[in-house]
Amino acid sequence: MTKSFLSHLECPKCGTTHDADTLQQLCSCGAPLLVRYDLKAAAQSMNKSDLARRQPSLWRYRELLPVRDDANIVTLGEGMTPLLPLPKLGAADGFENLYLKDEGTIPTGSFKARGAAVGISRAKELGVETLAMPTNGNAGGAWATYAARAGIKSCIIMPESAPEITRNECAITGADFYLVNGLISDAGKIVGRAVSKYGWYDASTLKEPYRIEGKKTMGYELAEQFDWEVPDVILYPTGGGVGLIGIYKALLELQAIGWIGEKLPRLVAVQATGCAPIVKAWEEGKDSSEFWENAKTVAFGITVPKALGDFLVLEALYKTDGCAVAVEDEATLQAQQRLASLEGAFVCPEGAATYAAALQLKESGWIKPHEKVVLLNTGTGLKYPDTVTVRVETLQPSDDL
Repeated sequence: MTKSFLSHLECPKCGTTHDADTLQQLCSCGAPLLVRYDLKAAAQSMNKSDLARRQPSLWRYRELLPVRDDANIVTLGEGMTPLLPLPKLGAADGFENLYLKDEGTIPTGSFKARGAAVGISRAKELGVETLAMPTNGNAGGAWATYAARAGIKSCIIMPESAPEITRNECAITGADFYLVNGLISDAGKIVGRAVSKYGWYDASTLKEPYRIEGKKTMGYELAEQFDWEVPDVILYPTGGGVGLIGIYKALLELQAIGWIGEKLPRLVAVQATGCAPIVKAWEEGKDSSEFWENAKTVAFGITVPKALGDFLVLEALYKTDGCAVAVEDEATLQAQQRLASLEGAFVCPEGAATYAAALQLKESGWIKPHEKVVLLNTGTGLKYPDTVTVRVETLQPSDDL
């Protein structure tokens, strides 16, 4: 059994520390908790060369994940997704080193499987029997799937406008599943009342500490896939922002154990013009965002009017000299089509938004043509059939082309 260097939980706002082996939700001050490790001991014990002999999944970074006993790991083989060069798209649009980190190949078809795998594993280890969460779709599908594998009951609530495929995931895996006539924020209020009434584990974004730990492994993988020389820019579609927070956390941990140098990628939070609270806050130089009224965008997964961890997202942008960009839905759909037709990458609309943002930033000069740029695609386009509309001619058996 490989040892986890899990140490404690820490509040990034008030600095209070908490016992990692007691079931925790938020800090008493209301802020999310972050998992901390004994990185000094990890640096002395871990070696990059050991990774080559390990399974190609996120559990290859076992020492810096929070599950103490291997018997509690709940896995479907998640992690180590492809890092694809995009030479044709780059040549067409003036990027010399353009890459796509493709989370569409992961179990459940989205990066949410990472957070679910680690979050559910730790929940199992801590004795959770029932969890509840609001979701825009993919997170609910992932957590319901991994909860079923772990033998944990799940209650999932999502907006009625959520993609049908993610609804089906929740239903077929046996979750107690509901739709709400509203946004994810409305679903969150219902979950909050249920958690208070029944004492369930609240698996809402950042209301438990361990989802970040799964998603941070995207940062570990990117560093490893680039042979520990980090890229110049990483663009990330940002709703709740856990993936971006996790990547930033991973990079800091890699620095602490001496596996990467002082350089950090410039992190970019990509949102839609129909729901851009992080962009507005960044443009105004603020440390937190305001609730975005009447949120709506084709990139449904980033329709989050107010993220609990917005201050952590903004900190990651400021500390890496990054930025936040909002893109129009039309630009997102055009980017989705170009990625598919030029590179064969059928990405989700959230992932496509990162390329629309990259084009904006290159045009403004913020991204230079020679820089190494990574687009983070958070899921497969196959889960969003409604974003593609085609008319196909029907042939008769006797017709010729």
